[in-house]
Amino acid sequence: MDFGIGKVELEEVNPHLPGGRVENHLGKTTPSSPDRDSNLDLPVLSSRTQHDKRFYNESEARKYSENSRMVDIQLQMSERALELLALPDSICYILDLGCGSGLSGHILETNGHVWVGIDISVAMLGIAGEREVEGDLILGDLGQGIPLRAGVFDAAVSVSALQWLCNADKKSHNPVKRLYKFFSSLYASLSRTARAVFQFYPENNEQVELITSQAMKAGFYGGVVIDFPNSTKAKKFFLVLITGENMVLPQGLGTKEASHQQNEAIFSRKGKQDSLRGTRRKPLKKSKAWVLEKKQRWKRQGKETRADSKYSGRHRSGRF
Repeated sequence: MDFGIGKVELEEVNPHLPGGRVENHLGKTTPSSPDRDSNLDLPVLSSRTQHDKRFYNESEARKYSENSRMVDIQLQMSERALELLALPDSICYILDLGCGSGLSGHILETNGHVWVGIDISVAMLGIAGEREVEGDLILGDLGQGIPLRAGVFDAAVSVSALQWLCNADKKSHNPVKRLYKFFSSLYASLSRTARAVFQFYPENNEQVELITSQAMKAGFYGGVVIDFPNSTKAKKFFLVLITGENMVLPQGLGTKEASHQQNEAIFSRKGKQDSLRGTRRKPLKKSKAWVLEKKQRWKRQGKETRADSKYSGRHRSGRF
């Protein structure tokens, strides 16, 4: 299936978002920047095999934060992500994932919400501190999980950060394991029926498949919303997730009904006919459907599974 995912210029990509006070929960220094010349044997689903180093340099981080065009793009995407969160008319406690200079946090603050930001870049967090943002900041790598208490956040938001978890910046990095660690720890930190919205730049269809499969494996429901799917420059991808009950997937901006159906299909590659995980009732335990579904789950988890046959799921009488 072709999702129409085009190339995105790197100048539009901000790998990290906002923050307030800096705290290193790992008790370690920031992970070293990737070696551009290293050859990695791990499965990398992107031609971008490393982060852009300039965002880790203090002067370049400052230059990025002061670039009016980049700031404009960041604020627009943050506002759209906040819209997709569909928050109630009350103060919410929001987790900002992949934060940096505080641009997304500014949008959250102006809408009356309280937030905490996590970012891997000391330079970006330093700029956020200089800007005296209201949110608290944590220095950490999202691929190592979220070091926060379970069930405390009402929502989570992320702009231009999620795609970096698909890269193997070190030989010890496994994108599949890092994504699952991230999504499972995020699922634990969110309250029931909380939403998480990620604006991200997928390099190819495999990245979309990898990201959504790990999110579903961690327990999330949801799908991908595409704004302006027929535009090369304006096209934006948003992964919308929820922890509890089913939801109706929002329609992307600049789309017609046909494009909306395409959006829903992205999350249904695992044999589901809509974008919501679990809309069908669970099959009866020990039934043929239950057995086949269990075998499919084992295959996704990489377990050794026998091939399906006409005898799969049949009851054996055990009598002569």
